[in-house]
Amino acid sequence: MRASDRAYAALRQDIVEWRLPPGTVLGEVEQSARLGISRTPLREALSRLTADGLAAPHSGRGVVVTGISLETVAELFELRQALECKSAALAAVRGQAAVFNELKSRFRSAAGMIGTEDRQRGGYYELVAELDAAIDAAAANSYLAQALGNVRLHLARVRRLAKDNPERLLETASEHATIAAAVATGDPDLASASVSVHLHKSLEHLRSARIATPEITTPEIRTIP
Repeated sequence: MRASDRAYAALRQDIVEWRLPPGTVLGEVEQSARLGISRTPLREALSRLTADGLAAPHSGRGVVVTGISLETVAELFELRQALECKSAALAAVRGQAAVFNELKSRFRSAAGMIGTEDRQRGGYYELVAELDAAIDAAAANSYLAQALGNVRLHLARVRRLAKDNPERLLETASEHATIAAAVATGDPDLASASVSVHLHKSLEHLRSARIATPEITTPEIRTIP
C-alpha cells in the first residue's frame, strides 16, 4: 500500500471514530510526523479527505476537520433517502431471494450482538454493512454504489455522535430484517417503502439525541499537540 493510501486510511478512520474531532487542524508538519511519512504523500491524503468532505481548507496550516450539525445530517438523509430507496428497489428486481432471506433470518436473531457497550456491537454493525453490500451488489449500478459509499462515510461519523442505545439498535435490527424480507419478495415498491420507514425512524432518533450542540455546529479550531 502506498504511503498516501495508508495516511488517508488512518486519518479517515481517526475522523470517523472522533479521535480527530471537528475543528482539528491537520497541519502538514504535525501529521507527517505523527504518521511517519513525508509531506508529499500526506498532501495527497489531505486532498482526498477534502474531496470526501471530511476536511476543508484552513488558511496557513493545511486543512481542518469539518463540523457536523443537525442541518447537515438532515441533508445527508435527504440524499440517503433518494439513493437507498432506489438501490433497494433495483435489488428487489435483480437480486437473489435466497441471499436476502438468509440476511433476514440473521437480523431476526441479532439481539445477542447488541450489548450495553459500544465495543460489543461490532458484529451487528458488520451485519448491517453486509446487508448494504448485498443490496449494492444486487442493484448492480456502480455509480449508485459509489454515491452511497460517500454518504455512508459521513453517516459513520454521525453514528458515533448519536450514541446509539440497545433499545434503538433492537428496533433497527427489526427494520433491517423487514428491508431484507421486502427485497427478497422481488417487489421494488415494498423494498423502497421499507427503507423509507427505516430512514425516517433513524433521523427522528438522531434528532432526539440532540446532536447539534454549539461545539459541533460551530467547531472550535484546535491543533494536535
